[in-house]
Amino acid sequence: MNIKKIITIVSVVLISVLMIYGLILLNQIFSANTKFTEKEVYVYVLTDSKYDDVKKILAPYVKNMNRFDLVASKRGYDENVVPGRFLLTNGMNSYALVKAMRMNLPVKLAFNNQERVEDLAGRVGSQIEADSLSLLTSFKDSIFLKENGFNEENVLAMFIPNTYEVYWNTSAVKFRDKMIKEYRNFWTKERVAKAEKQGYTPIDATILASIVHKESVKKDERPRIAGVYLNRLRAGMPLQADPTVIYAIKKKSNDFEQVIKRVFYNDLTMSHPYNTYNNLGLPPGPIAMPDITALEAVLTPEKNDFIYFCASIDRFGYHEFAATYEEHTKNAKKYSDWINSQDVKR
Repeated sequence: MNIKKIITIVSVVLISVLMIYGLILLNQIFSANTKFTEKEVYVYVLTDSKYDDVKKILAPYVKNMNRFDLVASKRGYDENVVPGRFLLTNGMNSYALVKAMRMNLPVKLAFNNQERVEDLAGRVGSQIEADSLSLLTSFKDSIFLKENGFNEENVLAMFIPNTYEVYWNTSAVKFRDKMIKEYRNFWTKERVAKAEKQGYTPIDATILASIVHKESVKKDERPRIAGVYLNRLRAGMPLQADPTVIYAIKKKSNDFEQVIKRVFYNDLTMSHPYNTYNNLGLPPGPIAMPDITALEAVLTPEKNDFIYFCASIDRFGYHEFAATYEEHTKNAKKYSDWINSQDVKR
């Protein structure tokens, strides 16, 4: 056998070996490498995680970690781990898995109807990486509050209830900073002018809106209730809003889990900054997070002559309104007789 034939044979063998190796490598890279049965799963990588941490997170979902390792190393992922929220699809190969672990997907974060900033911190903390304590600390940061015109009592007014897109690994400070931007975006020149027309700042308008929000779940009734409260304030009357008394009871006892369906005379005489029967003007802060309809009701209230209202026994959820105390007394007696018949103790 001459040299030329030997070289040819050796070349063919080498090429064959390389082709077989290439096919094996392609199989490792592009064959399915998942072992979960769901159509898709989300995985979460903490900030400052290392590659070994990621492998532990992925272990329940990746069939062959060696294949994943191979691609991760070739693609440089093992040295550049990305924190966040990632979507894995059933049947993904190793290449697709590594690619997916670099695509941090935002979460749709929603919140509304929170009574306290502490509740809000807990709600947000259940949806992103930042925990409730770090969020609460950032919300109550004294420098931040002073720079933006808030205090610890009224900072809840900064948060506009909505659904927001944020990255899961957003820090507490970055989340807070996003919320102040959203607050400024909401309070356009037009809305600020409407608040000033009523004699209020955006914070004051939000405090009043929180009372309107808690007073009625009927959105179509809120402009009328806002009009009544504004009539009282302009007349120099106390607001006399039962929801503020309920909030005062909860705050004084530090028990926001209790359900209070009825306010008694002794409650109305309670000494507390949030009791609007004893104090003129608005309470120190919001008693809840008002939704947009409550805010708009305060900014564009119904013009009316009503001073009084009480719950209606004929239209559940609505109220009966009156311009005179005599008329209100009749309405109030109907409601009082009805609720006594229901044996509601608290």
